[in-house]
Amino acid sequence: MAVVAQTQLGPPRGGNFEYHWSGPFLEAHLLSDVGKKRQRNEDGCTICIPDDKELARERGLMFAVADGMGGVSGGDFASRLGLQTLVEEYYARTETTVPQRLAEAVGQANRRIFQEAENHPEYYGMGTTMCALVVHGDHAYIGHVGDSRLYLFREALYQVTEDHSLVAEQVRNGYISEDEARTHSLKNLITRAVGTKDAVKADLYAVKLKVGDTILICSDGLSNLVDDKTIAGILTGGNLQGAARVLVGRALEGGAPDNVTVLLLRVTEQPFKTQMAQGAKAVVIGKSGFFGSIRKIFG
Repeated sequence: MAVVAQTQLGPPRGGNFEYHWSGPFLEAHLLSDVGKKRQRNEDGCTICIPDDKELARERGLMFAVADGMGGVSGGDFASRLGLQTLVEEYYARTETTVPQRLAEAVGQANRRIFQEAENHPEYYGMGTTMCALVVHGDHAYIGHVGDSRLYLFREALYQVTEDHSLVAEQVRNGYISEDEARTHSLKNLITRAVGTKDAVKADLYAVKLKVGDTILICSDGLSNLVDDKTIAGILTGGNLQGAARVLVGRALEGGAPDNVTVLLLRVTEQPFKTQMAQGAKAVVIGKSGFFGSIRKIFG
């Protein structure tokens, strides 16, 4: 297997991080801020572009955000270890489809973090959310655990992933409203994470991309403070660097009690065509009003 190069993993030493990348049909911008209340940045983010063009064409390009948890030293270690393992395992796996490789890579990241916590008492209970995107031609595949989110902006804003959290489950079951969820005292209590148990199941999604699509992957430091309407307005125009800085700036204006990480990705040219791989839920994006947020999922 060819060596994976051009891998940007941040932030370093628990601080802030910013990075921009441009490719033949995609561009991406990463921005991670420690926020106003935390001493360390426990979020992690990565862009991985294989140096081997054939490997990139066969296996795709990876973009991911992770939000670590685990006390003074465990959170940033968990998010960073999780993303490093995700990248290494995804490009080394022998499974035949992108969703299969992605699911196994998340599973191996879970095992690595869990084993480290078992072997080192100072890391006991650590874990991380994980939202990973693999772009393979004109299809994107998402592996998701926790409450970091992936949105797609295509004339309107669509939340593709579903939070694995107690409050999100209450919203889906109709017990509370989305506005009530935003200020709920248990909004940070997640029901699924990478590394907290010996096994985890990732939700897998697939979406066909179009020129002009903008994808946002973010930690809950953004989504807990900046509502969908505001996010949609910011993503309507302008360059990715400017949009990322405005998004993080809005979170900082709101007090930013948590770390804030934003990864923006835009389809700038027509990607090469691929068949949608089996093993993920196909997400069909349709119009639902100017700031609609609706998802139709077919198994």
